[in-house]
Amino acid sequence: MRVLVTGATGAQGGAIARSLLARGHRVRALIPRPGDPAAARLIDLGAEVAQGSLDEPRSVVRAAAGVDAVVVAGAPLEGAAPAEVRRGIIVAEAVKAAGGAHLVYTSAASADRGTGVPHLEGKAAVERHIAALGVPCTILGPVHLMESLLSPASLHALRRGVLAVPLPERCPFQQLATDDMARFAALVIERRRDFLGRRVELASDELTGAEAAAALSRVAGREIRYAEVPLSEVRARGEGLAAMFRWLARGGHRVDIEALHAAYPEVGWRRFEGWAREHLGGALTRAVA
Repeated sequence: MRVLVTGATGAQGGAIARSLLARGHRVRALIPRPGDPAAARLIDLGAEVAQGSLDEPRSVVRAAAGVDAVVVAGAPLEGAAPAEVRRGIIVAEAVKAAGGAHLVYTSAASADRGTGVPHLEGKAAVERHIAALGVPCTILGPVHLMESLLSPASLHALRRGVLAVPLPERCPFQQLATDDMARFAALVIERRRDFLGRRVELASDELTGAEAAAALSRVAGREIRYAEVPLSEVRARGEGLAAMFRWLARGGHRVDIEALHAAYPEVGWRRFEGWAREHLGGALTRAVA
C-alpha cells in the first residue's frame, strides 16, 4: 500500500514509517527541510520523500495525491495546542481534497473525555473536525510514551540513580512503547475495513512510580530511587504540561490494557521492564556522580 506519513522525522512518525517499510509498504514521508538526517535514514530504508509543510495546504494536498492512507503523527505533550489543531485540520482537509484516503490520526488517549487539559482538548478539536469532514478515518489514542525517558534530562537523572516524574510514587501510570503504536498503526492500515470509523486507545503497560523504579533497578543492577518532581518545576516548562500531570495524578487514562492485548496479540506488546532492558540497559549501567 502507498502511505503518506507526516511527522516522519519525529519519534512517532518515524517509528510508524519504519514499521510500514519493514512490512513491505511504500512510504511517502512529508519532509519540511531537504537534507534532514532522519529523512536520509528513511530514504535508505526505501521511503520516498515529499517536501512540504503542514502549514502549507497545497504541499500537503500534493503529497497526499494517489496514496491509500495518510498517517498524521501528533505532537508531544510540550506541543503548542493551537499549532497542532491548525496543522491537523490542514491535513484532514488535504486528505479530503486529494480524494479521501484512509486518514489515521494519532490523537491521545482520553482526548474525548472533556478533561480540560489543553493538550488533550487540542487533539479533541482535530478529531471533531475530522468527523465533520466525513473522511474515512481511524483515531488512535496513545497514552504517555515510554520513550520520554530517553530525553537528555531523564537519562542524566537515571544515571545518577533517580527516576524523576511529576506524579506521586503510588500513582498508577499507563505507558506505551512507540514501536507498539507503530505496529498497531500498520495493522490499522492493512485491515482498513476493520478499523474505519473507530477510535482505539493504546497502552503497553501500567505501573506505579515505585514499580517503575524497581524495574529500572533490576535492569541497572543497582538502585534507582523514585523522586516526585514538584509541579512548580513542571509549570516552568508550561502550564499546559502541568495541567496534564495534575490530571494524571487524579486518575488519568483508563485504557483496558488486558482486553486490548487479548484482542490484538499480533502487536507483540512490550512491558516496561523489557522495553527498558532494550533501550536503557547500557545507559543505566554507567552511573555518574
